[in-house]
Amino acid sequence: MRAAVRVGWARVWDRLAASDPGLLRLTAGLRTVAAIAVTLLVLAVLGAPVTHLVAGAISAMAATFAIREKQRSRQAVTLALGLPTALASMSLGAVLNQRVVAGDVFFVVLIFCAVYGRRFGDRGTALGLIGFQVYFVSLFVRATPHMLPALYGVLIVAFASSAAARFLLFPQTPAGVLDRLRRAFRARLGQLVGTQAELLDAGPDEVDKVLADLRTGTARLHDTALLIQGRLADGTSDEGVARLLQRRIADAEIAAERLGLLLLTARSAERTETLTLHLPGAPLPSGGELPVRDEASAVLRRDLAALRLLVQRPVGEASGTALAHVRNRLLGYREEENLPHASPAVQDVFRGLGEAARASLGLRMALDGPLDESDDSPATARSREELDAEDAAIEGSEDEEGEQADRTGLRRPTTRAAVQVAVGSSLAILGGELLSTQRWYWAVLTCWIVFINTSSTGEILVKGYRRLLGTVLGVVAGIGLAGLVGHHTWTAFGLALLFVFAMFYSAPLSYTLMSFFVTAMLGLLYTLLNSYSASVLLLRVEETALGATCGVIAAAVVLPVRTDRRTDELLVAVLDRLADVTRAAVDQLSGDAPGELVDKARALDQALADLRAATQPLTHPITPLRSRRDNARYIVALLETCAYHGRSLAATAELLPTHPSMAADPRLRGAGDRIVHNIETIAAHVSDPGSAARMQTGSSIASMLEPGTLRTPRYGRVTDRVLRHLQRLDEAVSGLARPLGMAQDQPEK
Repeated sequence: MRAAVRVGWARVWDRLAASDPGLLRLTAGLRTVAAIAVTLLVLAVLGAPVTHLVAGAISAMAATFAIREKQRSRQAVTLALGLPTALASMSLGAVLNQRVVAGDVFFVVLIFCAVYGRRFGDRGTALGLIGFQVYFVSLFVRATPHMLPALYGVLIVAFASSAAARFLLFPQTPAGVLDRLRRAFRARLGQLVGTQAELLDAGPDEVDKVLADLRTGTARLHDTALLIQGRLADGTSDEGVARLLQRRIADAEIAAERLGLLLLTARSAERTETLTLHLPGAPLPSGGELPVRDEASAVLRRDLAALRLLVQRPVGEASGTALAHVRNRLLGYREEENLPHASPAVQDVFRGLGEAARASLGLRMALDGPLDESDDSPATARSREELDAEDAAIEGSEDEEGEQADRTGLRRPTTRAAVQVAVGSSLAILGGELLSTQRWYWAVLTCWIVFINTSSTGEILVKGYRRLLGTVLGVVAGIGLAGLVGHHTWTAFGLALLFVFAMFYSAPLSYTLMSFFVTAMLGLLYTLLNSYSASVLLLRVEETALGATCGVIAAAVVLPVRTDRRTDELLVAVLDRLADVTRAAVDQLSGDAPGELVDKARALDQALADLRAATQPLTHPITPLRSRRDNARYIVALLETCAYHGRSLAATAELLPTHPSMAADPRLRGAGDRIVHNIETIAAHVSDPGSAARMQTGSSIASMLEPGTLRTPRYGRVTDRVLRHLQRLDEAVSGLARPLGMAQDQPEK
């Protein structure tokens, strides 16, 4: 019974870890709710009126969510600096509340400073948020100078409660977050292998759904890898350990994605393009399917289940004769003589299983240190030796450092955003005063929020639309809830706490959903302040629409950054990173000295993530420009394909000094130079459509695959897999030319 309960709990934990990597959303929601609950409890014991309870709740929420630094010591310093900032903001709000012109001017200046503070990092951002939110609280509760002593006490209680929730009730250390992210990576990797297993038995009516799940699972695994990348520096005490874990995560991600591609190819009579795994709606090539009941496919099903078990088994249970037997069998597929009799495409899948098992072994060794070797087979022992040699090489490497010069003046993003939001807020104040002389600040709040984490006019437009939609839905819910709750104070606060948790838990998933919970919560707070009415909530919709409109107008008129210009800049950045990765990998594979390639690959991944976020206005379902939307999706999918092959080349190049079956091959340099030239040519064309540079073509890299085959690897040269990655990268880069409107030279005769 205990074992069954333990297994059941482990499965639940894996599902939770996979859905919320690092439990970041859960912790943020619980910590904020705890800060508000402690504040309300203390103020209730002190006999504070409802107005002070509301002020304390909003202040505690602001003090908690504003701080985003990872180190606890830095969090404590920022929270300590936030209290005097909040006291000053509350004081000015109370004093200027009755002075319309002076108050409005100061509010605009405060907004400008709060946004400009982002250039000073997380601390500047946090202090700006606290200053703005507390000033908003002073307007919300209509603070006056004679209320200030009591409100000072409320702020002190709120910040103390926030500190208690952060450091005592729900402490979160960088090492703990990194550990949970690693669990999430393992859980998502296991889920992806499970989806790959479903692909074997999916019929014609099911394959599209399974393929969509496969794309989603691959993207989620990649997102988790990026989260881990962002936490390595703070979550590990040793730089060498961070580099090692970074490498092992990259290996596991590449092996899992490659296994998915091999399975797709095995189902079809045609070679499956990597693009199929990244482009939504791309069909699986038709013409053939994997045999359903032959001996090789039955073994493949068994071994996919075994790989999933090996990946998902918790660290403390990943030992024993049975698991060692499974691990030995899977690692044996890295040896040609252990492959079962099957078609070449199915044998490729078994090779992929062997590489995935090796990546899983390397990940466990990086996380847990040396493992029990008593039951190792010769194939497993060789894999361990390779991994140990790689570990030694990684620990002896040095990172390359480089910084990009920041822009100055109005070209600096923070300065431009500060000017834009100040102008937009001024318009919102003017329009808001016409709608309501008492609640005009809702328009300003919306204008402020739509500028957070946005960089172009299109992003602001989409965010404003989502906030308006969420607000409308929240108003409907708020009207119903306010009628049900009436004046039951603690029931209303309980529901408000529930909405706060839902708001933070859903924020990274859906901005519309988050806005819904915010508006529903405000409806309850209005009820507590005896200012609830349907007209008040409808006014909230009007103010929200006004604020979003003012934000869009300011973004479009004042120092505008058009969406196409923003995406072009990010596209050039992605291409530059891709050229860096490809050049460095090919140079090393051609015989140059080893370098740090994983960092370059992760820089490419981050640049691509930024581009993907910036293209959301172009790919949003409501966009009327359907052809432009399809073109943007196709370009991003091609770039994701290029990034996959770039990561694979980088990971393979780092194997070169330690892998016994690989050696440098100078012939690669010519093909690599052509690919890099084409990448740089595309980047030049995007930066300047009048550029004279042209794409180059040459003999196919596929010709270098002859006479060797995957069944007879050519020891002493670069393996066939490297050549295939180069070939597909070459094809994907050439494929970028058409949607970007570039001309290509004719192939050489």
